[in-house]
Amino acid sequence: MITEQHWSTSLDFPLLAVMQLLPLIAAAALLILREGRHRFTIAYLVTGAELLLAILLFMKFDHTTSNMQFAEQLPLFGPLLYHVAVDGISVLFILLTALLSLMVVVYGRVIPIEQTSRFLAAALGAESTLMAMFMTTDMLWFVLVSIFELAIVGYLLWRWATSLERNIALARYLQFMGTSATLLLAGVLMLGWNYVDVTGVWSFDLPRLLEVPIAASIQSVLFFLLFYGLAIRTPLFPLHGWLPVAAEHGTVAVAPVFLLGLKIGVYGMLRFVFPLLPDEVLYWQPFIVAFAVAGIFYAATLALMQTNLRRLLAFAVVSHTSVLVIGLFSLNHTAFQGSTMLSANFGLASAGLIMMTGIVFWRTRTMQLDRLGGLFDHLPFIAIAFLIAGLSIVGMPGTPGFDAAHLMLEAAIGEFGALVTVAAAVGNVVAAGFLLWSFQRAFLAPKPESMTREIAPASTLELILASTIITVLLTSGFHSDPWLQLIEHSFDGLNTLYGATAH
Repeated sequence: MITEQHWSTSLDFPLLAVMQLLPLIAAAALLILREGRHRFTIAYLVTGAELLLAILLFMKFDHTTSNMQFAEQLPLFGPLLYHVAVDGISVLFILLTALLSLMVVVYGRVIPIEQTSRFLAAALGAESTLMAMFMTTDMLWFVLVSIFELAIVGYLLWRWATSLERNIALARYLQFMGTSATLLLAGVLMLGWNYVDVTGVWSFDLPRLLEVPIAASIQSVLFFLLFYGLAIRTPLFPLHGWLPVAAEHGTVAVAPVFLLGLKIGVYGMLRFVFPLLPDEVLYWQPFIVAFAVAGIFYAATLALMQTNLRRLLAFAVVSHTSVLVIGLFSLNHTAFQGSTMLSANFGLASAGLIMMTGIVFWRTRTMQLDRLGGLFDHLPFIAIAFLIAGLSIVGMPGTPGFDAAHLMLEAAIGEFGALVTVAAAVGNVVAAGFLLWSFQRAFLAPKPESMTREIAPASTLELILASTIITVLLTSGFHSDPWLQLIEHSFDGLNTLYGATAH
C-alpha cells in the first residue's frame, strides 16, 4: 500500500497542479498573442518560475520517508482520476524537466527560427505534459498525457526540421511512437480490466492496482505490452530504429532534448512495471540484459562508423541506454539508485551535447564530420561544454556520471558477475573513444578547405547556455550527496519486493 501526505500538510497551495497548469496557460497565451513582442519575456518568466517552483518542491520534500508527498486527488469522469503525488524519483526528474525547458527557451532565442510563438507554445506544452507524467499515479492519465506529449514533440521535430527529408523523419517517428502508445494503452486497459474483474469497478490508479492480484494468465502479456511500449521510448536496442533518422533529419536540438533528455521509459519502468509485475521482471531479466549487452557494442560500433555528428550522437544514446538498462535490471537498491542517477545524468549531458551541436550547426550549416574542424579557435567555450557533457556521459570523475556509473557497476557485478559487468565497462570505454573522436574532429582538427563560412563567436546567451551546462554538471558531480539522499528512500518498496522475490 502506498501511503501519502497531502499537499496541505506541507504548503498552503496545490503546488503540483500549479506546475502543470502554468506552462499550459502560458502556451495558450502565446498562441493568442502570436508574434507579439513580449513572447520571449513570457516564456522566460514562466520557465523560470517553473524552475523556482521545482526548487521549492525539492526544499519542502521530506527525503527521510518513503511516503508519496504533496498528493492531490480529483475525480474526473468515469474511471479516470486526477491523482498526483511525488517521491524522490519524481522530484529529481521534475527538477531536470524545469531546467531543460528553460534551456530550450534560451536556445530558441539564439538560433534563427520562424513562427517563434508557436515554437515557444509547443515547448511550454511539452513541459506541461512532462510535468504531468512525472507527477501522476494514474496509469491511464499517464498514457493519455504521453500521447499529447509525443504529438507536441513530433510537431517540433517536423516543423523546425533542418533537413529536406523531414517527412521521412516524421514518418519513422510516428511509426515507432504510435506503436509505443498503442502497446502502453493496451496494457493499461488490461490492468483496468483485471481490476474490475476482481473488484467490480474500473480503476487505473497505481495504489489501487497494487491492492489486487494480477491473473497469472495475463502477466506475460502485460509485461510485453508495458515494457516494450516504454522500451521504444527509452530507446533500447533493437527498438531504437526511429532515433538515428529523427536525429539526422529532424530538429537539431529541441525535440531531441525533450525526447532524450528525460528518460520517460526508465521512469515508467520504475514507477509502474517493476511494482506491478515483479515475477515477470525476474523471469525476463536475463533476456533483457542479454539484449542490452548486445546493444552496447552494436550501437558503439555503428557510432564509430558515422560521418554525421547527429547520427553519431544518436547511436551514442542507444549504447549508453543499454548500459543504463543493465544497471536497472540488477534489481537491488544500489541498482535502482545508480540507474536513476545515471538516467538524470544522461538527460542533462545529452541535452548539453545536442544543444552545443545545434550551435555549431547554425554557424556551419553542416553536421558532416569531414566538413567540420578548427572550431575551438572560434567557439572555445562551446567546445568545453561539449567536452564536459561527453565526459559526463562516460562517467569521468568530477561529473555526476561517475558516482552513478560506480553504483550501477557495483550492482551489476553482484547480480550478474564479472562478464556482464566487464562488457558494460568496456562499452563505456568504447563510448569515450567515439565521443572524444567526435570532439577532436569537430573542434580540434584543422579547418577543412570546404569550410568557407565565417564562424561568428558565441553570443552572450550562448555563453550563458554553455556555462549553465558546465556549472550544473560539475556542481552535481562534485556534490552528489543531495541527489543521492533525495532518492534514498524512494526504492524502499521495490527493495522489499525484490528482496522477497529474488531467486
